[in-house]
Amino acid sequence: MSQKAPLPSLTGHRLKTRKRDEKKQYDPAGFRDAILDGLNEAGPDDLEAVTKFLEAQSSKLDYRRYGVNLIEILVAGGLLAPGGLIVSEGETLVQTKTCLFGLQDADNMEDIKAWENVFIRLTRRYKYLEKMHEEEMGKILVYLKGFTTTERKVLARITALWLASGQVSPAILPILINEHQVKDGTALEFFLDLLSTLKTEKGSAVVLAVIKKSGIESRLMEFFPANNQQQTEENFSKTFMSRDLPEVVSFRKAKAGQTQRNELQLAVEEAIHEERPVKDIIQEVKEAMSKNKNIQESDAVVMIWNCIMGSVEWNKKEDLLQDQALRHLKRYVALFDAFTSVARSELALLNKIQDYCYDHMNFLKTFNKIILLLYKTDVLSEEVILKWYKDGHSTRGWSIFKEQMQKFVEWLEQADEESDDEEDDE
Repeated sequence: MSQKAPLPSLTGHRLKTRKRDEKKQYDPAGFRDAILDGLNEAGPDDLEAVTKFLEAQSSKLDYRRYGVNLIEILVAGGLLAPGGLIVSEGETLVQTKTCLFGLQDADNMEDIKAWENVFIRLTRRYKYLEKMHEEEMGKILVYLKGFTTTERKVLARITALWLASGQVSPAILPILINEHQVKDGTALEFFLDLLSTLKTEKGSAVVLAVIKKSGIESRLMEFFPANNQQQTEENFSKTFMSRDLPEVVSFRKAKAGQTQRNELQLAVEEAIHEERPVKDIIQEVKEAMSKNKNIQESDAVVMIWNCIMGSVEWNKKEDLLQDQALRHLKRYVALFDAFTSVARSELALLNKIQDYCYDHMNFLKTFNKIILLLYKTDVLSEEVILKWYKDGHSTRGWSIFKEQMQKFVEWLEQADEESDDEEDDE
């Protein structure tokens, strides 16, 4: 039998590893040292030279791999350890003064804007740094206690600029509400500096837009420590007013009022669904209004309309719908009457009915019948109906409702004139 020839031995030969199979050693300290050398050479007063150096080194220093380290160095001057301290070697801090935290005057917005421009040019050229920048900010914002007062203020100011320009998303702001930063007021002071800068640079509208986009609009009170009764509306108002931020105070009141109205609406919906007596519903709403001054009578009557109309599955046939709607509304005339004690509330209800009938096209021809019902039951007064018809109405579907109400309004005006004539005769 023939035998196969033995395979050649590779003993003594060295296999060459392909370049793509070689793993690069992760060396953030080496990257740091290379960046620090260049920043120190450029110096803190020549940010154009800083930018040119950073752009020139991108091909050598692998920003994709060390992007978050680069952001740390440009902000704090070195690599950050947990707590916000600069990583040291032995007893020596390894950092540079050519960084954002190297600024000595936190109120000099020109210098801060110059550093903002460094970040903008860098992230525009290397788009992948945008995500790294935002991720790193999420880390830096929990290290506030490790920074000096001036460093925190500088960081607040440039963060405001980054939020306004879209460099950083407002979604990072909730991370500030961290117990170790809230209890000593660090988070609150940073937040106030940030909002004040936003208002000065971009205006009140941007302040409120950032708060809304951040998702903290219902958590603003959490910036205050829970001890010593600091989480009170009075203290909130005093604190933000002292920093010329009245729009935040008004925003919070409006938000709180909306929350209270939503809670009340759910309670009324439940009461109507359970067919509780109208007098009980009236009492519940009035108690809620006495506790929550944000709920006005005009708000209450509109909310009541929504609850009443939302509690029924309406007939799809228009002729049957009209009878169904009038029968249903008659049950709650007393409820409407209890919350239309002033002309403003009557007008709010009338316009709400107009909008509702316009939004629900099957109710278009029922509008004047509903108004007539509420007029005959003294929910809507003659004066308010005339005011609504003349100049107090909504513009939505006005030509349709004007035509419907024309004869009724003419009758009211004629009755009003006859009443005036009778008074003159007397």
